[in-house]
Amino acid sequence: MQLDFFPSRTLTFYLARLFFTRIVAMLFVLVLVLMMLDLLGTSGDILAVPGNGQAEVLHYAMLRIPQLIARFLPYAVLLATIITLIALNQNSEVVAMKAAGLSAHQVLAPLLLTAALFSAGSFLFNERVVTRATATLSAWEANDYAPVAAGSEVRTHVYLADGPNILYAQSITGTGDAMRMTGVTWYERTAQGMLVREVRAPRAHYTGAGWQLQDARIFDVASARTALAGTMVVAPGLTPTEAALGKVDAESIPFWRLKPVIDTLEGAGRRTAELRAQWWHKLSGPLSAFLMPLLGAVAAFGLARSGQLFVRAIVGMALGFAYFVVDNAALAMGSFGGYPPFLAAWAPFVLFLFIGEAVLIRTEE
Repeated sequence: MQLDFFPSRTLTFYLARLFFTRIVAMLFVLVLVLMMLDLLGTSGDILAVPGNGQAEVLHYAMLRIPQLIARFLPYAVLLATIITLIALNQNSEVVAMKAAGLSAHQVLAPLLLTAALFSAGSFLFNERVVTRATATLSAWEANDYAPVAAGSEVRTHVYLADGPNILYAQSITGTGDAMRMTGVTWYERTAQGMLVREVRAPRAHYTGAGWQLQDARIFDVASARTALAGTMVVAPGLTPTEAALGKVDAESIPFWRLKPVIDTLEGAGRRTAELRAQWWHKLSGPLSAFLMPLLGAVAAFGLARSGQLFVRAIVGMALGFAYFVVDNAALAMGSFGGYPPFLAAWAPFVLFLFIGEAVLIRTEE
């Protein structure tokens, strides 16, 4: 028995089924509660648009639910681990399994297998469903929940540099010469970075020699005066191709399509450390579900009558939530260049894998 990683077939299926049902139940509860809270704050903005009604609110919910599932699946696995192991401990099932000669790793093996299946499913779900829902929802939100033309791609809050000058667009739609900008601001600066003029316009389009602003309003910094300019052309060095690369949302691009985009940006001389960290995190992120049974395993071992079961559950939850804190901090450091992208994405997973093993061996083995 000690040479087998898994316990008997019957026990493996029993523990896996028990763990699976609790994960689904916890995920359902988390998504339901968070979706209701989200709708309380968002439904007013959706219904404020003329023509929007209950169908649009339900459409928002259908787009938001995949995001909630992707984000809170690891939390559901962690909570399900604590609940499952506490129940097994209180019913003396862990004691029975230990008395039968099972090691701590054999007791956890069915849970780890189930979590690994959830991790694989999470990766496929994220890249096939969540990315599409995120892209659609981002375009809808950028259009203030008004109808968006089918097939149109919307990018929001894009900053583009043309020498020392900066062109900002609240949203960009279309591609090539058909690209359109809305909410445009042109910051004209000196070579030292001092602001000279600020030009605002509700719309802009590409003319071949630059971006033509319509109904532009100019603010001159030196005289502190504002004047109407009608139409004017700015940013002659910016092409639609460069504008298309101005902002890349890694959450709305699948894993297998993001790498070519990163290579294109690097070829254009853009900084890609943040995108590379997010690309690696598309692999390490779903694996966090696999890590949760190991971090919560401390709740399984130890006598329930010793009075330490509650403390063990708190320790397991603390380890799990500490992982998410460190993971987010590492990604932030990777975005600022403090960590290499690969290290920023994988270091928290490897670190807490060793911590979970050390805690398990120290407390039980």
